[in-house]
Amino acid sequence: MSRPALRAVDTAEPVAPAPAPKAEVIALTLKPKSAGLDWLKTRAVAVATAVIPPLLTLAVILLVWEILCAKPGATLPSPSQVWRDASDLILDPFFVNGSQDIGLGWRVLTSLQRVAIGYGLAALVGIAVGTIVGQSTWAMRGLDPIFQVLRTVPPLAWLPISLAAFRDANPSAIFVIFITAIWPILINTSVGIRNIPQDYRNVAAVLRLNQIEFFWKIMLPSAAPYIFTGLRIGVGLAWLAIVAAEMLTGGVGIGFFIWDAWNSSKLSDIIIALVYIGSVGFILDRLIAGLATIVTRGTAAN
Repeated sequence: MSRPALRAVDTAEPVAPAPAPKAEVIALTLKPKSAGLDWLKTRAVAVATAVIPPLLTLAVILLVWEILCAKPGATLPSPSQVWRDASDLILDPFFVNGSQDIGLGWRVLTSLQRVAIGYGLAALVGIAVGTIVGQSTWAMRGLDPIFQVLRTVPPLAWLPISLAAFRDANPSAIFVIFITAIWPILINTSVGIRNIPQDYRNVAAVLRLNQIEFFWKIMLPSAAPYIFTGLRIGVGLAWLAIVAAEMLTGGVGIGFFIWDAWNSSKLSDIIIALVYIGSVGFILDRLIAGLATIVTRGTAAN
């Protein structure tokens, strides 16, 4: 009698199932209520850091000025004397007592109107011609030496030529502003155009951009930091030129006011006018710098 076949018995121990991975617990951090206060404190510290040092410096300058000029026989008025003599120009800058007797606010606005026209024309022509000079080697070789000579001519040296050409003080002053402000805009624009990376030009060639598309999409964005640097320099020169031009052409601008105050021996009025001029020049520079930051997304030099 044959034995029955033995069945193979699996003697291996059963394998336990692998444990499930633990779920990752992410802690939720609630924004503390003091976050808004911390932001306000940070902004307050930043504003104080920017404002307090200039105010302290100004206070020291006024104190030293008062000490030096308060003595009998001083040739310049002290700050307290300036306030006594010309406080009305500070407190009421927009009074009108006649065609020539108006506040410094109106005089500044008249000068700014001339600057806006002359500087606007200089910006348009400077960017256009600078683009041509920067893009064309032949234009650069032909025009750059002439521009380098003309830009060294002082602004007031152009005034007799402009008076002879226009026969009127107002367009002559505008021309002086134009011819003074155009050179930094033109030169910086041409430098920015020449410094466009070759990779950008290769991409434009691959995409087959026409001249107008290349100008708006490649040329202007690449040269924008250089252009705004020229615009900032130009607006400062334009404001300087209008004050000097108005001293000679007359009218109701801030420059003629200074010249008239000098002829009337009103030094306090001149000092107040200088404060107005410096403040307006600072505001103009900040406006162009802010616009440059927005357009170039912070790549323009501050």
